Amino acid sequence: MATVSTAGEAVARVAYLSSDVVLSIQPALGRDSEFSNHLRTLAAKKAPSVIAREGPEIRPVRHNTDPFLSAFEPLRLGKLVSFTTPSSVLLASVPHLYKLAQYPVVIHVSLHPLGLPDYSDITAIRQSGFTFLQSETLQESQDIAITAHALAIKSGKGVIHFFDIDNSKKDTPIAIEDAEMVRTMLDIDFSRTYQSINFEGATLYVDEGHQAMTTDNNIGSTNGHRNLTSSTEQSQSQGNSQGGSSIGSSARESSTDSRPTLSSMTSIDSVRNHPVSSEDIHNFVTMIWSKFRSLTGRVYQPFEYTGPSDAEAAIFIFGSTGIFIDAIEDAGPSDGFADLGIITARLYRPWIASALADIMPPSVKRIAVLEQIKRKTTRWGPVLLDILMSLKTGPSAASAPLIVGHQLGHIESVTARQALRGICQNLKLPSPVQNLEVGTSVPPAQLSSEYVLGQPKVESAYMKILDQIFGERLYVANRLGASDAGISASVAANPEYGFGSLLARTEHRTRFIEEVEDAAKTRNFITDVPQTWLSKWALSAGDSKKANLLAHEVITRLKTDGSPLASQLLASKPLFFKESQWLIGSDAWAYDLGNSGVHNVIASGANVNMLIIDSQPYSERAAADATRRKKDIGLYAMNYGNAYVASVAVYSSYTQVLEAMIEADQFDGPSVVVAYLPYNQEDDSPLTVLQETKKAVDLGYWPLYRWNPNNEEDGLPNFSLDSERIKKELEEFLKRDNHLSQLMKRHPEFSANLSESYGSEVRELQKRTAKDAYDQMLEGLYGAPMTIIFASDNGNAESLAKRLGSRGKARGLKTMVLAMDDYPFDDLSGEENVVMLTSTAGQGEFPQNGRAFWDAIKDTADLDLSNINFSVFALGDSHYWPRKEDKIYYNKPGKDLDARLAFLGGKRMTDVGMGDDQDPDGYQTGYNEWEPKLWQALGVDKIEGLPEEPPPITNEDIKIESNFLRGTIAEGLKDTTTGAIAASDQQLTKFHGTYMQDDRDLRDERKAQGLEPAYAFMIRCRLNGGVATPSQWLQMDAVSAECGNETMKLTTRQTFQFHGVVKGKLKPAMRAINKALMTTLAACGDVNRNVMVSCMPTQSAYHKDVHQISAKISDHLLPATTAYHEIWLKDDNDNKTQIAGNAIVDQEPLYGPTYLPRKFKITIAIPPHNDTDVYAHDVGLIAIKNDEGRLAGFNVLVGGGMGVTHNNKKTYPRTGSMMGYVSADKIHIVCEKIMLVQRDNGDRTNRKHARLKYTIDDMGVDVFRSKVEELWENKFEKARPFEFISNIDSFGWLKDEFGLNHHTFFIENGRIEDTPEFPMKTGLREIAKVHKGEFRLTGNQHLCLSGVSDEDLGMIKGMMKEYKLDNLQFSGLRLSSSACVAFPTCGLAMAESERYLPVLITKLEQCLEENGLRQDSIVMRMTGCPNGCARPWLAEVAFVGKAYGAYNMYLGGGYHGQRLNKLYRSSIQEDEILDVMKPLLKRYALERQEGERFGDFTIRIGMIKPTTEGKTFHDDVAEVESDAE
Repeated sequence: MATVSTAGEAVARVAYLSSDVVLSIQPALGRDSEFSNHLRTLAAKKAPSVIAREGPEIRPVRHNTDPFLSAFEPLRLGKLVSFTTPSSVLLASVPHLYKLAQYPVVIHVSLHPLGLPDYSDITAIRQSGFTFLQSETLQESQDIAITAHALAIKSGKGVIHFFDIDNSKKDTPIAIEDAEMVRTMLDIDFSRTYQSINFEGATLYVDEGHQAMTTDNNIGSTNGHRNLTSSTEQSQSQGNSQGGSSIGSSARESSTDSRPTLSSMTSIDSVRNHPVSSEDIHNFVTMIWSKFRSLTGRVYQPFEYTGPSDAEAAIFIFGSTGIFIDAIEDAGPSDGFADLGIITARLYRPWIASALADIMPPSVKRIAVLEQIKRKTTRWGPVLLDILMSLKTGPSAASAPLIVGHQLGHIESVTARQALRGICQNLKLPSPVQNLEVGTSVPPAQLSSEYVLGQPKVESAYMKILDQIFGERLYVANRLGASDAGISASVAANPEYGFGSLLARTEHRTRFIEEVEDAAKTRNFITDVPQTWLSKWALSAGDSKKANLLAHEVITRLKTDGSPLASQLLASKPLFFKESQWLIGSDAWAYDLGNSGVHNVIASGANVNMLIIDSQPYSERAAADATRRKKDIGLYAMNYGNAYVASVAVYSSYTQVLEAMIEADQFDGPSVVVAYLPYNQEDDSPLTVLQETKKAVDLGYWPLYRWNPNNEEDGLPNFSLDSERIKKELEEFLKRDNHLSQLMKRHPEFSANLSESYGSEVRELQKRTAKDAYDQMLEGLYGAPMTIIFASDNGNAESLAKRLGSRGKARGLKTMVLAMDDYPFDDLSGEENVVMLTSTAGQGEFPQNGRAFWDAIKDTADLDLSNINFSVFALGDSHYWPRKEDKIYYNKPGKDLDARLAFLGGKRMTDVGMGDDQDPDGYQTGYNEWEPKLWQALGVDKIEGLPEEPPPITNEDIKIESNFLRGTIAEGLKDTTTGAIAASDQQLTKFHGTYMQDDRDLRDERKAQGLEPAYAFMIRCRLNGGVATPSQWLQMDAVSAECGNETMKLTTRQTFQFHGVVKGKLKPAMRAINKALMTTLAACGDVNRNVMVSCMPTQSAYHKDVHQISAKISDHLLPATTAYHEIWLKDDNDNKTQIAGNAIVDQEPLYGPTYLPRKFKITIAIPPHNDTDVYAHDVGLIAIKNDEGRLAGFNVLVGGGMGVTHNNKKTYPRTGSMMGYVSADKIHIVCEKIMLVQRDNGDRTNRKHARLKYTIDDMGVDVFRSKVEELWENKFEKARPFEFISNIDSFGWLKDEFGLNHHTFFIENGRIEDTPEFPMKTGLREIAKVHKGEFRLTGNQHLCLSGVSDEDLGMIKGMMKEYKLDNLQFSGLRLSSSACVAFPTCGLAMAESERYLPVLITKLEQCLEENGLRQDSIVMRMTGCPNGCARPWLAEVAFVGKAYGAYNMYLGGGYHGQRLNKLYRSSIQEDEILDVMKPLLKRYALERQEGERFGDFTIRIGMIKPTTEGKTFHDDVAEVESDAE
């Protein structure tokens, strides 16, 4: 039989069974409470519940975010709510408790701090109107928890169940609760009555009059507590009720809330209603315990007495009882307390005086009251007063026992006997000592485990920025030496406390200035120097700039002086600085219970800065919960009018955070910086925080802005918008003072966004409008209707759907084609013929534009589809998931959809069709079998004279019709109605160096809000050999800041890449790049792209020779079209000669009008370093030296290439084949001829087969070489010898032959950005301002600072240290890693790459450390898709994204980049990756041979077979892909 071993588990299980919603209050969402782990386990198992039909909702709530607010929304919906909480949150929540007491809420309270719980947390709220129940043992915790829920339901009032979890930790485990018994105790019919009522009129801020009621003649009435009466009637009935009560004088503290209320529901006329009284509670609980006794045999009473029936003395314990009971049970006759009775309260409130008298033996003459209460507000304890009022009043007062109060502290079990002797001795004295302390007031450190606050790993971001900006000047008033400023639930985190601290600090500095002024007049220094500097400082003490400049000088002089007076002043050294004073708070300050302090600070007008960190994730915002009124502090402060206000988000704009904090510091008055840092749990990764931030900012939930009321004096606008969208409340504020119209004038490109509110109703309206338009268009047509809806993530299902629609029209059908998420779901049952097509995404998931539709159809229980005919076609890949247990994912969305439609009554027109990418014609094979069956079912299969379908438009068509890459790009750029450009232009802009993308982090949310995707463009530069001047670096930095997302990406092909460039900033960005004497033309597209060159920092002359050749090749192969200049660079008044027909005449001598079949890449490697992966490109040139150490020529490799399609064995990566040697002066011509052979022989019908690698394998290497030689009219010489020793970069400082210094920085995955931890972008910018050499970008995404003279070396090193750029203390694995961009911008990405690889490496580094491999270089690469931008197929270990969170794992690549790896595991997730890698690394450390590289090792031990050439890449893989489903 399953058992329960802790009170926390017992209570959590009962709460789970007995609630619709369980609110788990925790110190941190990432740290479990006594209850939370058990609740989470039950929810994960989907354990059945007694109350909630589908299991209760478990909501974790942080205890510093006004947690009891979370109850009101579910309560208003008629849900039964319970809490599990530590006692520490109760006192601060008193205002909410008064109202919650009138609802059937159960609060299970674990008393804290553990080891010595403070029962004053309970006594302080005893008059809040709740019923209070106490349990002591493990069994009692289960039983009283059930009692609490039963009583709440029966009475309609709130119940608090409290217990000390340590009191029962030694108890024997008990059986888990009997669910049927719980069902009986809770009275399910009674519960359903409550659940059927909706309190939508209730609010938190107005007393709407809700009060628990019952009837005079029927305590068990099922509707008693549902009724409300008028305030007059209520007051009268309440008085009558209590007038006849047998309750003692403590009735003034009864659970009845006597405040006057208003009726909001109709009374039942046939019975007399009255508010639930103390007597009613007593009757209810007695009835519940009677039922308990009949079901279990266990007996409970309001007060429990244990001991002899003739005892003369007793102890009443309001605290931890366990050790006393144990001691008394073990007592012998000589102990003096063996005959002592023990009294405890089971029902603490209402206090039933008669029940106390009933259980006490009449022989008791003296009672010791032990109260475990730390915070006493009166001399006498509250329980002592209760007992006195119960026993010392009334007829029996004269014979009442003597009552003696004691303060109970911590007592060890070994001293319990001694404590009891002391109590008994005191009790027997003629005049016992009152308030005698028993035990110690402070428990041993190991026992006290008060909740430690959980600070998110990412939360320190804002503190680090403050430290960066203000340094020694920074003073955080409520930090108190801890790093959790603002998140603590204690008083030290409150704004009032911090504000008082700052005022005291200000007064302290004022006194200090006076001390300095006096000191400057004395002659108590050893020298005269300090006096002069102190006088200067005192005159400028109020000016932060002057005071802070002088402070360092003053401190230095005082240290030198060394006199006692100097030492005295130095003791207050921080006060020499005019501090930047801050209060730091959490979003707890935005709720009612914390907001008053914020008001006080703002109203004071004091020069105080507040940083308030809001951590609520956008995806879990409480916008729908009207009762959880979280104030917009920024808007509140702006309305006040005297404060500087900024709304910032470090994971959206680091620069804006800096600006806001600096401006706040400079503002003379209160400043409020509200800072967004969303997280669900404290251990959330930065990636999760980033994604939540982006959603919130993009959709206007968290707008970025700055408000400075002083700007008007300077003729500047008060309001500065730093993001594109604002929420409705902010919009209304701006409208009031005409700020919105001013803002629209300043930012016309944002005007549509500024005046738009977000809401899902917008999306629904769009769906309805689109479908109505379709219906109207089809009204005049004849034939049967056919509605086609699709879900597509790569375009195939969408193309099929549209083609099917066209074919249906040709057969006379009225067809409509919509994406699933664009279709109004409510219309489905009214359709006649429905056809659904869906591809398969992720792990058998629906594509993004079908998920909402599927969620709706799978969750509906009342949709009748008996009137529709349907057919489903699914697209998938039977090899995509190789393991047999994963075969269910093959075409799962289509199969699930087919089954669900049939279950809801739909009639199949055909069996579900399934397209398989593994079939000879891919998914078309299955489709061509399915479509004729559909026409047959619709009766249109024998239509004659069907028109021929035009062939689909291909990339070749787009190129030839583009007029040399013009297309309609110029027109598309002028279209301000969308952030996108036409599909054909998206192909053409690649030739211009830019891709259209959208932010995939935001796709779903924007779609839900009725917005188009967050379109933006990636821009890639052409940078010959990866060499840039300092001036060019600065200009690229500016482009990223002014036009992009404030970051730069150093690519694996040695160039700059910018992301997040919106359409309106494309031209400015292109012009800025051109102004830097750079271009983006041919950085992408079916042309020769950027030519790469090894970085080679130790041989500058040789590098210069090779770099010049790279420039020559690049310029020689550059497209000749003038479209680039025309579209991006020319001014509006620029004219271009045109001929008849307004056609611009261009020509492409090398490329022709259709350019190349696919991309074409050239790279140059300089042995012994293959840091450009020379084997991986269409043309790989290996530089060969002459006898003088200068460039002689090149060995030529052809046919390398990385692009692959998952599970398509016709695609594969390939390493280059050797052609021979060519001298340096002829190499540009040879590259041209190779390109021309590919131009004329490459496959232009199948782009997956169009790269040079396939052309060479189709032709054969020898045939290809002969064709090149034929065009060249020359022969390749025999290849010259060379050797590669690595393909990674040489980090750190190196000298070249001229004595110049070169430093290679580690730039993880090539991302140049500023973060609070690492201001990399700023540091490199500052270095570029003074550097006299060049910047060399490496093929591994790192950066070499080249040509630093010895004279400048010290300065550069100092700057590197200042900006943390000198750190190379990374593992060899991390230094040898590389990743592509992938999410969120790359449209091809199937999984994370750049944002995840660093996380994965971190999880492996402990294993590396343990096995002595930290310094070993192991080449690891990751890409988000199989296109191979980070060249993963050459890595020793590689991970290639297959679905979100799932990767194919490859092993066995050559360390020098010379050998392809091979598939080891398919579609594995992080836990499986770690399970493979950790033992393998350990084995490598133990078994490797001298100098053996990791990739070679995996082959030698038989883990993987070597890949000898590209065509064998898919052979002999370690994990065979099974065809069986």
